[in-house]
Amino acid sequence: MRFLKNNFWTLATFALILILGFAGDAAAQGQSASGSTIMQTAQNKTISVFSSVKTIIFIIGGFGLVGLAWAAIFGKVNWKWLSALAVGLAILAAASSIVEYATGSTEATTAGLTTTFGNI
Repeated sequence: MRFLKNNFWTLATFALILILGFAGDAAAQGQSASGSTIMQTAQNKTISVFSSVKTIIFIIGGFGLVGLAWAAIFGKVNWKWLSALAVGLAILAAASSIVEYATGSTEATTAGLTTTFGNI
């Protein structure tokens, strides 16, 4: 109960943002003008957000690789950081393939979510 008292305005703001974010889809009553359902709209938005975030993370990862290369010049390479960065970027690059394998569905690929490694 103490958590709710201390964070009431934060939770209320979060709820308001969620309500405003989904108001357009809820007003469509299950069908939009293009004939897609709310769940298809949510899937398309999620794929769009994931693709954008993936691009941003690859750019940040590139800066990390430059930083590690700079450290290698001076002999101060932190191998834990290098391995974590390499494994993290590889998992991110293969995320859509991992989702396809786990779900057994290729809907994400047909909707525009592709793997960075190419079609394997």
